[in-house]
Amino acid sequence: MSEGRTGTVAVGSNVPRADTGRIAADIDALRELTLPDRPYTRRAFTPIYAQGRQWLSAAMADAGLHPETDYGGNLVGRSRETDRGSVAIGSHIDTVPDGGAYDGVAGVVAGLEVVRLIKQSGIDLPFALEVIDFLSEEPSDFGVSCIGSRAMAGTLSEADLARTDGAGTPLRDALRAVGGRPEALGAPLRERGSLRAYLELHIEQGPVLERAGAPVAIVSGIVGIRRYEVRLTGNPSHAGTTPMDTRHDALPAAAELVLAVERLARGRAGEDGFVGTVGRLAVTPNAANVVPGEVTATVELRAPSDESLDEVQRELEARIAEVSSERGLGFRFAEASRTPPVELDHELRTMLGQAADAAGVQALQMMSGGGHDAGHVAALAPAAMLFVPCREGLSHAPAESADPGDIAVGAQLMLQVVLGLAATR
Repeated sequence: MSEGRTGTVAVGSNVPRADTGRIAADIDALRELTLPDRPYTRRAFTPIYAQGRQWLSAAMADAGLHPETDYGGNLVGRSRETDRGSVAIGSHIDTVPDGGAYDGVAGVVAGLEVVRLIKQSGIDLPFALEVIDFLSEEPSDFGVSCIGSRAMAGTLSEADLARTDGAGTPLRDALRAVGGRPEALGAPLRERGSLRAYLELHIEQGPVLERAGAPVAIVSGIVGIRRYEVRLTGNPSHAGTTPMDTRHDALPAAAELVLAVERLARGRAGEDGFVGTVGRLAVTPNAANVVPGEVTATVELRAPSDESLDEVQRELEARIAEVSSERGLGFRFAEASRTPPVELDHELRTMLGQAADAAGVQALQMMSGGGHDAGHVAALAPAAMLFVPCREGLSHAPAESADPGDIAVGAQLMLQVVLGLAATR
């Protein structure tokens, strides 16, 4: 990734360029707000996360925004009250455990920079401008991700709110503790049409942009994500005295499940980028001298179409049933969560492409293999995303890194879209 790409972005004489140093300083400030022994860890609902939001609230206020926490626990900085609606830019500042300093943060900081540029230029927008830090985009201890954007879209269910963390605290109580109002959820938090557009910048979390030497990609859509809990039940027994031909061992069946997920995903990968993962196995009783009596596996499937996901789900269920029958096991296959594929707004994508062309910026077109808040906000309003490169495609790791110059290019392109939306009234 090269330095100083902001210099390639053409802007009007009265519109300042995104400040790479200012963007880097914002990222560094949030980088310091992490568990000291586990950089970079800033999990939602924790004291260090509250500190991050305190910093962000102050930064919003300094940029001329009025920060508030909405009913879904999202921190929203708004430029003014108006009946003309708003345009929002956002992402999230929570991290995975031992994650990185750019995932989510880059998008929030880019939003702040756009607001500062508007303020510097003295432009009076016909609508309000918002920066949103969505609550808990990353998978939470409650077993659900994108909590804030789901709440905003009205899709955070009663069952979700009843989920508990390891300490037995219901999500509804945790949400209330960060300033949300779980009793007011269930319907979208914004009236249809009041949010005129939503823009989100995010690091790619993969190697494509860096390999291409391109500073940005316009995201065409976001894959559908389904998670399943598969429970295989046999009989625990003594590992030394139970003959091999009389065992009902759940773990070899789980191994076959893992391989089946891999085989089915590989078979589809070249067709539509399908991916499948078994990311968690819980073995019971998990003792060296006991034949495993039960294994619970978490299976995740991702694809751009529901048709692909449906087909692989059917094949996987059939294979699990077959393996369980052959090995004399019981099984339960249950869907834990479902996020449908989303095509992002064509008009906003066109505007981003036009801004990139006018600025002489190479912008790829790319499908997102990761879930994002934009996928949920898209149910409420036109939504679009930009990706910027991350070093070696690495993300969700302490070594995650991105060039502030690339983030500045993305912020400048989003600024041009905001100005284009203002011109259309």
